[in-house]
Amino acid sequence: MLIDSHCHLDRIDLKPYQNDFGCFIQEAENSQIDHMLCIAIDLESYPAMLDLVSGYPQISVTVGVHPNTQDGNDPSVDELVALGSQDKVIGIGETGLDYFRSEGDLGWQQQRFRNHINAAKILKKPLIIHTREAKQDTLRILEEERAGEVGGIIHCFTEDWEFAQKALDLNFYISFSGIVTFNNAKEIKAVAKKVPADRFLIETDSPYLAPMPFRGKANYPMYVRYVAEHIAELRGTTLNQIADLSTKNFNSLFKLN
Repeated sequence: MLIDSHCHLDRIDLKPYQNDFGCFIQEAENSQIDHMLCIAIDLESYPAMLDLVSGYPQISVTVGVHPNTQDGNDPSVDELVALGSQDKVIGIGETGLDYFRSEGDLGWQQQRFRNHINAAKILKKPLIIHTREAKQDTLRILEEERAGEVGGIIHCFTEDWEFAQKALDLNFYISFSGIVTFNNAKEIKAVAKKVPADRFLIETDSPYLAPMPFRGKANYPMYVRYVAEHIAELRGTTLNQIADLSTKNFNSLFKLN
């Protein structure tokens, strides 16, 4: 069985499933997807996202505001704690820093990141971290705010082994998306070979970043199998072994049965 540790189920294209979310869920089950973590990126669409997945025990959610989201509510620690206290919420995020899409004084982005970390520590729930062209500040803030107390995931990993080592030391797991299957992702492939067996996860980030051979097309949680297969090839093991290890790691991080 496979777990997609990062997807945006409220944003996927349901047309291939007759615009029926239940039909999509059935296809995921048929593809041996045991669990999906549906990630929030803003608070405006969060209630609808929660309503969409509320009837499915195989779907957990996070609550948070993506670092690139500038329109809408920028939540306080108290707001995040209130929303994050719900049973279906198992993590806080996605949060972090993105200096690729945002310009100017990014102090607001750093403060938002710190708020999420502090909420996660109060709730004792792991963080889902997005970082792009901001690796030094990301690591610095994680360390300053003692984020290692709750740990979490560096999602859609695109950095080098030096960054991975520091994140691991800060009690974070490394999650690989479909990017690891791309031919030009040599540095990410190298990291995927080295990450300890008890500290990696797999994800789709669907509907974005579809793996080979679907690159450039809509992505779905069922495609997490292609990520697992590629990592198995890189590490010289089997799909079943990668599926078992990543599932065990996910359950261990989020303290699930």
